[in-house]
Amino acid sequence: MKEWTNAFWRIPMFERRGPGGPKPAELGYRMPAEWEPHAATWFSWPRPEGISFPDAYDRVMPTFARMVDALADSEAVCINVWDSAHEREVRRQLSKNGAREGHVRFYEHPAHEPWCRDHGPIFLKRAEAPETVIVDWAYNAWGGKYPPFDLDDAVPTRVAELLGLPVYEPSMILEGGSIEVNGAGTLLTTTSCLLNPNRNPDLSREQIEKNLRDYLGVRNILWLGDGIEGDDTDGHIDDLTRFVNRTTVVTVVEENEEDPNCLPLRENLETLKGMRLEDGSSMNILTLPMPARIDREDLRLPASYANFYIGNEVILLPVFSDRQDGPAIKVLEACFPSRKIVPIDCRELIWGLGAFHCLSQQQPL
Repeated sequence: MKEWTNAFWRIPMFERRGPGGPKPAELGYRMPAEWEPHAATWFSWPRPEGISFPDAYDRVMPTFARMVDALADSEAVCINVWDSAHEREVRRQLSKNGAREGHVRFYEHPAHEPWCRDHGPIFLKRAEAPETVIVDWAYNAWGGKYPPFDLDDAVPTRVAELLGLPVYEPSMILEGGSIEVNGAGTLLTTTSCLLNPNRNPDLSREQIEKNLRDYLGVRNILWLGDGIEGDDTDGHIDDLTRFVNRTTVVTVVEENEEDPNCLPLRENLETLKGMRLEDGSSMNILTLPMPARIDREDLRLPASYANFYIGNEVILLPVFSDRQDGPAIKVLEACFPSRKIVPIDCRELIWGLGAFHCLSQQQPL
């Protein structure tokens, strides 16, 4: 196992930058693609008394531990906790479930929910110093669905303070799971989420696109339609369509015409076929199957193979003891020949309405 150092924390002084002044894109910053090298992966660990996994905290801990352990050989893992007692509980769970801990760092950045993709920092990079900055988008727990969310909203700035990074604060609500970038100027999102009035009712589509360009360094914004049934985020892109390299996406499809997901996913696929990348070229489009529907307590859960996480050397793939697990693995093996596909059973994790991409946020190297 690699010995992790604190070298990548030696970054410039913290500075808060509001909507006034030059925007990150003007200064040459961009959001790197997920497959570009990471310094670390960030998580916000749930609490036993939290609301994300009702009556299922102990059952979901083996999945969390496998996720952390799978990254041990290739990158640092930074875990946000409430306090020292919470850190001890996390260490206990990692040890109990056989996860290595030498690559793990803990930070007292409390959050009500564990979905760090949505409330955590988004890191931007450029070639010259300061090379890294953080964007702290406003956060309202997916349209005000799960208050309180004040602590979650504060996480990006707390991370920026820890790392000594400049932080930009757009006046716009945005979750990280609602956007997908190829690192070269193209961004995918959905109208069902970003144009939902429960996020930014006073902003037009044009204003939202301007903020995406200004604060993420993208030029080409592509809009898909609706998300999958059971997704309480109003249609996050990370359950639907993901870039696997600059020119290629994988998108989920439902073959059962009686399933409510069939039509919206078919429409998204047709929309993708007509889209163009930042250089005007067409996308290479691959399809991922959907697992059979999973219901619990009269609620359909948003199980999707698209919610994978791209680590430095591994792909964390949610699987569901389903006949489509194997085909999904084969698709991603072809997409990432230099990375190991790590399928992890998410039948308990999906009860929280998310999987590995929702839980994680990458810090680029």
